Amino acid sequence: MLSRGNSVRISSRFALVTAAQTCEGHASSETSPRMSNILLLFVLGIVLLFLDLFVPGIILSVAGTFAFLTGTWQAFEVYGTVGGMEAFGVGLVLLGGMLYLEYGILPKTPFGKKFFLHAHVKGSSQEASDVPVLIGRDCVALTPLVPTGQVEIDGRRYEALSLDGHAERGTHLKVTGTQNFSLTVTKIS
Repeated sequence: MLSRGNSVRISSRFALVTAAQTCEGHASSETSPRMSNILLLFVLGIVLLFLDLFVPGIILSVAGTFAFLTGTWQAFEVYGTVGGMEAFGVGLVLLGGMLYLEYGILPKTPFGKKFFLHAHVKGSSQEASDVPVLIGRDCVALTPLVPTGQVEIDGRRYEALSLDGHAERGTHLKVTGTQNFSLTVTKIS
């Protein structure tokens, strides 16, 4: 038979087990939506970073990075330092994998070849200047110089700045120097 002391021990053990199960159920129901939020933020970050490949600008990259950081911050709040560091590590692995897919594998696929430049651009923005040789030479205004325009020397066009102010088209001028990638000219008296 059970004595009064034994029944108290059994009931207190039952109460502890019941309380523990209730706390576990409460904790899992409380953290489960938080875990879902963390996972959703990580997935949102991956999707936004992937879409950034197709949309110009950095808005989607910033939003994707913000989603990753918010998910990591929530992991630190809910699961502490260890859980937060694990979430941060998972985020880094996902981010690294995403970048590898975007820039390592995708450019080699037929679909990806449409989005990446594979040709090399050759040439220069402008030819090497022979301006020192032009100083002292005569030229003709191809356009009105008000005070800038274009002049012609030996069949070639040059940008020019008239130091005398306005010069009409066809005016004969003399090259006196250079200024900010253009020639400086004066009217011939």
